[in-house]
Parts: sequence; C-alpha cells; structure tokens
Amino acid sequence: MLEQILTLLPQVIFDGLILGFVYAMVALGYTMVYGVLELINFAHSEIFMIGAVVGVEVFRYLAPQVENGLLLLLLALVLGGAVAGITAILVERFAYRPLRKRGTTNRLVPLITAIGVSFILQDLVRLIEGLWHNEFFLRMRTVEDLEGSVELFGGAIFAQNKSFILMGVSILMLVGLTYLVNRTKLGVAIRAVAQDLSTASLMGIDPDRIISRTFLIGGSLGGVAGVLFALQYTTITPYVGFLPGLKAFTAAVLGGIGNIPGAMLGGLVLGQLENFFGTYLPILTNGNFGTEYKDVVAFLILILILLLRPQGLLGQVVKEKV
Repeated sequence: MLEQILTLLPQVIFDGLILGFVYAMVALGYTMVYGVLELINFAHSEIFMIGAVVGVEVFRYLAPQVENGLLLLLLALVLGGAVAGITAILVERFAYRPLRKRGTTNRLVPLITAIGVSFILQDLVRLIEGLWHNEFFLRMRTVEDLEGSVELFGGAIFAQNKSFILMGVSILMLVGLTYLVNRTKLGVAIRAVAQDLSTASLMGIDPDRIISRTFLIGGSLGGVAGVLFALQYTTITPYVGFLPGLKAFTAAVLGGIGNIPGAMLGGLVLGQLENFFGTYLPILTNGNFGTEYKDVVAFLILILILLLRPQGLLGQVVKEKV
C-alpha cells in the first residue's frame, strides 16, 4: 500500500494543482464582489458556467475555420470573458442595484436574490441550448494543438499541454488583478468604494460605475475560468457551475474572502486536499469509501475555518463599520 501511495504521489500533487487553480480563478470573482459590496454573489457560479458554454460554442463553430489551436483558445477566452462580464453587469444592474438603492439592510435579501438569479441563469442557458441544439449536455471539441502531453520526472507525472495553459493563465490573472487593484486609478476607486461608499461618492467617485466595473472584472475572470474549465474537463451542462462555485467560495473563505492572494492560496490548498482525499481514501479504506467522498472534504474545511479562523488564512479581523 505504501509503495502505491508513493507511486501516485507526484501525479496526485500535479492534478491537485490543476484543480486548485480552477477553484482559485473562480474564487477571485467572489473576492472582487465581496471586497466592494460585502455581498456573497452565488450567481457567480453561473457566470462561470456561461463562460464555459461560450467556450464550447466557439470551439464548435470556429475550430474548422481556425487552424491554430492557441489562436482559437484566445478567441474563446476573449469571447467567454466578454459575455460573462456583460452578464455580470446586467445581474448587478437589474438584480442587486435596486436593492442597494432602496437601502436594504437585511443581508439575507441580496443573498436570496443571488440564489434566485443563479437558478434563472441555469434555466435560461438550458432553454437556449435546448432550442438551439436540442441538447444541453455539451462536450468541448478537441483541437490537436492543445491535446499534446508530456511525461515529467521519468513518467511519474503525465501532463497535458492544456494543463500548463490553465496554470499560466491563472497566474497571469492573479498578477494582473493585483496590479489593477493596487496600482491603477480604477483600483484606487475600487478600494475607496470598498472602504466607505458614502465618503467615496463625496470625493467625486461614482459608486454605481465603480461597482459595475467591479462586476465586469469579476465576471470576466469567471468567464475565462469557465473556458479553461471546459478545455480541461470537456463536459459542460447548465448546472456545471454549481459545485465548483461552492468549492471556490470555500476556497475564498479559506484564504480570506476579500483578499486576492488569499483567494489564490485558498484555491490551491483546497485543490490539493480534495485531490489527496479523492485519490487515497479508497486505497486507505480498501474501497469502503469511494472518490465521491472528496466533496465532503471541501465543506468540512469550510465549517472548520468558520469555527476556528473565520477571517481565513490571509484575512485580518476587522471591526464592523458603524
């Protein structure tokens, strides 16, 4: 048993890294919105799903015309991010902004609204795909340029080329978002609105415009993550965002929700833990507990973090605004 565990270990770590980067990319969107509005935008799971669906459709219709796989992927990333970002703006404008304008103080109201928007987006995509293709179980079209693979460390790790693309884009997203928030005028405005919306408006900042741009950025990141998820895992449905979205939320809480590096760290840690349990639990229990129990791990971690360190790994304890 020990030999089997050690043999699988390099591949388990690598696969957990890929899964962790997926969670981290989605968690960045949660973090952006929560940092500004202190709103847990559960509809972000469906923004992620919309990006994945757009990516599948781009590959379906443009793959015969575009021979270069990297160029095709770039088009899918741009279109997936754009459609997801625009959808996020519309969700903010017609679902969340009216609540904010009415001065709703009960935090359950926007939370329930987010869940309702999530169901609407799921069924809307299902309706569109059903009318368009008479199916809503979609598969990403394979492109030879992106399907290559390499063996690392003497065959200990089998890695597909698209896995390296996913990791590279994830790191670029983290670096770009960190630079945007900390080094640009838009980032200063976002941080000002996050700190005190009323004071920021008195200083000449338009809160509605900044919040819309925050949703655009978060939604675009979710859309890009969805395209890469579809590329990596191939099978997409209108409900594919639900579980990854919940786990990404767990990753955001684990790292410290509202903290951008924390979202990335939380995603990577959760990906590793989930993959370790999913791989080794059946081995250690002689098959009595299967791989499906890995999902339990994510939510056990969420409960433990909320009990023991609710501010997360990189989060800080802050006093309630008065």
